[in-house]
Amino acid sequence: MADQQRSSRSLTILAVIVALIGLAIGGGGLWLALLGGSIYYLLAGLALLATAWLLHRRRAAALTLYAALLVATMVWAVAEAGWDFWALAPRGDILVPLGIVLALPFVTRRLGSPRWPGRAWPLVGSLGIAALVLLATAFTNPHDLSGALPGARGIAPASVLGGTPKEDWNAYGRSWRGDRWSPIDQITPGNVARLEKAWEFHTGDLKTGADPDEFTYEVTPIKVGNLVYLCSPHNIVFALDAESGKQVWRYDPQIRASQEMQHLTCRGVSYHSNGAAPGTGGICDNRLIMGTNDARLIALDAASGRPCPGFGTGGQVDVWPGLPGQQRGWWQITSPPVIIGNLAVFGGAVYDNKTTFMPSGVVRAYDVNTGRAVWAFDPANPNDTAPKAPGTGRYLPSSPNSWTIAAADPALGLVYIPTGMAAIDQWGGRRTPETERFATSVIALEAATGKVRWTFQTVHHDLWDMDVPAQPALVDLNLPGRGRVPALIQSTKTGNIFVLDRRTGQPVVPVREIPVPQSAAPGDRTAPTQPESALSLMSKKRVTDADMWGATMFDQLACRIKFKQLRYEGPYTPPSQQGTLVFPGNFGVMDWGGMAIDPVRMVAFAHPNYMAFVDRLVPRKESDAAPRGQRGPAGGSDFSGSDIKGFNPNTGAPFAVALNPFLSALGLPCQAPPWGYVAGIDLVSGKTVWQHRNGTSRDQTPVPLPFKLGVPSLGGPMLTAGGVAFMGSALDYYLRAYDVTTGKVLWRGRLPAGGQATPMSYWSAKSGRQFVVIAAGGHGSLGTKRGDSIVAYALPKGAQ
Repeated sequence: MADQQRSSRSLTILAVIVALIGLAIGGGGLWLALLGGSIYYLLAGLALLATAWLLHRRRAAALTLYAALLVATMVWAVAEAGWDFWALAPRGDILVPLGIVLALPFVTRRLGSPRWPGRAWPLVGSLGIAALVLLATAFTNPHDLSGALPGARGIAPASVLGGTPKEDWNAYGRSWRGDRWSPIDQITPGNVARLEKAWEFHTGDLKTGADPDEFTYEVTPIKVGNLVYLCSPHNIVFALDAESGKQVWRYDPQIRASQEMQHLTCRGVSYHSNGAAPGTGGICDNRLIMGTNDARLIALDAASGRPCPGFGTGGQVDVWPGLPGQQRGWWQITSPPVIIGNLAVFGGAVYDNKTTFMPSGVVRAYDVNTGRAVWAFDPANPNDTAPKAPGTGRYLPSSPNSWTIAAADPALGLVYIPTGMAAIDQWGGRRTPETERFATSVIALEAATGKVRWTFQTVHHDLWDMDVPAQPALVDLNLPGRGRVPALIQSTKTGNIFVLDRRTGQPVVPVREIPVPQSAAPGDRTAPTQPESALSLMSKKRVTDADMWGATMFDQLACRIKFKQLRYEGPYTPPSQQGTLVFPGNFGVMDWGGMAIDPVRMVAFAHPNYMAFVDRLVPRKESDAAPRGQRGPAGGSDFSGSDIKGFNPNTGAPFAVALNPFLSALGLPCQAPPWGYVAGIDLVSGKTVWQHRNGTSRDQTPVPLPFKLGVPSLGGPMLTAGGVAFMGSALDYYLRAYDVTTGKVLWRGRLPAGGQATPMSYWSAKSGRQFVVIAAGGHGSLGTKRGDSIVAYALPKGAQ
C-alpha cells in the first residue's frame, strides 16, 4: 500500500513537471506566435498540458499523445534545421529525456501496462526514431565544403619576396606587401606532425590595475638576421635569439597606461636599414621604429635596443594629434608603422563611441632617421598635407582614423591606408562630406607627399562599425583575359573581399551596388545602396528565427522571441531605438587578422566569423538619466560579458548606443553554431574551394569538452611554401597546422594561453630549421586566458 502511494505521488509530481514545462513552452510559444514567429511552441505547449492532464487522470493515452509530440517535433526540427546535430539538439534536449522518463516501467505500470512496454510501445518507437535521427547527424556535415586548391601557377618572380630575404620575416606581413607567406618549405604536410616546441619566452608583461580591460597580446614578431623582435602590450620591446629564444636586450618606454584607453595592445614593431647588413654598421644604421599607446614614435638601435640619438629628442617624438579637452588615451598607435624608403607612415586608433569631439584620424609620415614630420594626410582636410608643428596648427577633430596595418608598393611609390569612420559609429547625422568620402575605405597615398592617388569605399555612410580592419595584401594575379594584374586584396568585416588594381583602385573582381534597408534614426540618413563584391565569404545573407539556438528548448525559445522583437531586414539594417540585429556584427566576418595569401599558388587562407550583434540607440535623455555605472566605456566586441550592462555614451550626439553580442540569458550565442570557419579561396577563379568549421569548446566550458562547434577566432593565419598554413586565433588554446590544399588540420600545438595573434615563420641557420612563432597572451575582449608567452615550434634537430 505504501509503495502504491509513493508511486502515485511520483506520477502526480511527474504530471506537475510536465504541466510546468507545458506552461513555459506554451506561454513563450503564444508570445512568439503573436510576434509572427513559429506556432510550433504554442502547439507543443498545449500538447504537454494535455499530456499532464492525462497523466493526472492515469490515462495511457498520455504516452500515445507524447509519442505523437515527439514525432511531430522531429519532423519540424529536421524541416527547420536539417541534419545538423547542434541545431537539432536544443529542439529535443528537453522532450527526449522527458520521453525516456515517461517510458520507464514505473510510469507505464501506473497507466495500466503491467508488462513493459505495453501501452508505451508508440512512445518507445518514437524514442527509437529520435535515436536514429541523432545517429544520422553523425554521418552528415551540412556546413563544411570540401575541395582542393590548385598548386603553383608558374615560376614565382623575385617580386613575391617583397625585398625581404627568404629566411627572414622583416615586417608585420613578412614584407610590406602584407601577404603573410613564407617562402621557406622545410615544413610540409608530410612532416608537420613531428613539430615540437623549440622554445618559449615570457615577457613578464601582465595586466595591472591601471590598464584598460581590453589588454591584448596581438603581436606578430619580426625576424631580421639572427634576432627576433617583438613588443608587449605596454610597448616593451624585446630582442630574442632566433635559435634559442633567449633575451638579447629589452627596452621599456615606460608608457603612461590608463583606463581612459580603449585597449592596450602592440601588434608589432617595424624595421629599417640604411643598407648595413644585420648586426653590422654603426649605431642605428639598422633600427626599429615603434608607435606607442601613449602617442610616441620611438627609434631603437636594432643591435642594442638603445634609443637612436639623432631621432627627435632622445630617440623619440611626441606625435599626439589631439586638442585641449581631449584625453590623451583617446588616440593610440596600436599597429606598426609602414616603412617605405626613409619614411615611417602611421595612423592611430581613436576610442570608439566616446564623444563626437575626438582626436583627428590624421595619417602622417616621419623621417625614420631624424624623426622629422614630412607630411600629414588629414581626411577632413585632404588638400593640405603640410605637417602641423605643435602650437602652429591643428588637425580637424573626429575624422576617419586608420588603426590597423597599412601596406606599401615602393615601385609605384604608394602606401595603402585602410580606414574606419569618423566619430561616432552608429549615428552619422553630422558627418561632413570629406569625412564621408574617406570613411571605411582603402586609400592610396603618394608616399613622397601624402597626396591622394585614389580611394575605394567598402561601405557607404557606415552606421555599423564596419571599418576596414585588416592590412591590404599586394599580390600579382594571372587573370584570364587580362594577364598579370598588380592587385590589392582587401578583406573586410562585411565578408566582402575586394580585389582592386592597386595602380588605379578599380575593381578587378566585379563589384555591384545592391539596395539596402532604409529609414535611419532621427537626424540621420542611410545610403540607398552598398557595394558587394563577387568574391565574398557571406554565403549566408540573412539570419532567420530558425537559426536561433540555445542550450535548451527554453533559451532557444527566448532567443526566438528576442529575435522577433528586434528590427532586422537583412544586411545593413540601420541602428534603431527598438534595437537592431546587426549581422555580421562589428566583430566582423574578418577583423584585423585578415587573410594569408600564397602569391605563387594565387590562393588565400581566410578565417571567417559569423556572429550577430545588437545595436540599440538610447535617446540622450534616457542615457543621461541612467546610473553612472551604465554609462561607462564599452568595447563593442566583447564576448566576455563585461560590457553587456552598459552602453557607449556618444557624448554630443542625440543617442548613446548599447552594443553587445546577440547572446541568450545563459551567455550563449543566440545563433546556432558554427560561428567560425577556415576557408580556402582560389583568387584566379574567385571561388571559395573549401570551408571547414574551426575550433572547439575545449577551453570555454567548465568541463573541457572539445566539441567541434566552429568557434569565433581573432588573430590571423600565415602560409608557407611547403603547403602548410598556421593559425591560433580560436577560442581554444591551440596553434593549428592546416593542409593549404584541402584545409585539413594536420597538427595541433597546445598553447599556455589564448593565441589571439598572427604567427610568423623564419629560418635559423644555426640549426638549419624552419621555426613558427606565435604570441600566446590571451585577449581581454574574448575573455581567453591571459599570459605572457611567445612560443616557437620547429621540427626536431636532425630530423628534417
